[in-house]
Amino acid sequence: MYEWRRSRIARAVLNYLRRNPEAQDTIEGIAEWWLADQFLRMHPSTLKGALNELVARGFILQHKGKDSQIHYRVNRPKFR
Repeated sequence: MYEWRRSRIARAVLNYLRRNPEAQDTIEGIAEWWLADQFLRMHPSTLKGALNELVARGFILQHKGKDSQIHYRVNRPKFR
């Protein structure tokens, strides 16, 4: 069940980035603004797992922002 949810979330993140290629946000912002899913606010580890998978596969990049939080954005060369 966890794998299915994580896969569904990963697809939702990629779909959002296709429509909004300039988007960049923290895990909290992604849950609230990109996906607006109550489940994700209650189970952030599922979203974190999906983001880690997308980072490992090279579809998104992560970096530490000036606010010391991890921010995620599309990896344009890999995403095309």
